[in-house]
Amino acid sequence: MAQQVDFTAFIEIDPEIRFRRPVIKGTRITVYDILGWLAAGQSHQEILEDFPQLADEHILACLAYAANKERKLKVS
Repeated sequence: MAQQVDFTAFIEIDPEIRFRRPVIKGTRITVYDILGWLAAGQSHQEILEDFPQLADEHILACLAYAANKERKLKVS
């Protein structure tokens, strides 16, 4: 299995940016935005073309962030 991207290198939570939602460092693009685009069927390449400030590692970091959140999720 391939090594998962260290999302902490690419994602930050800042109370001054997007109401404390996790964003790609140096942007106002949220993890939620990127996951939503992927869920809507956009490819990595389409996202990168629409947002040239992003790199493939940013998209992978969002997926790793979501996987980490899912792993920690507790079902009551």
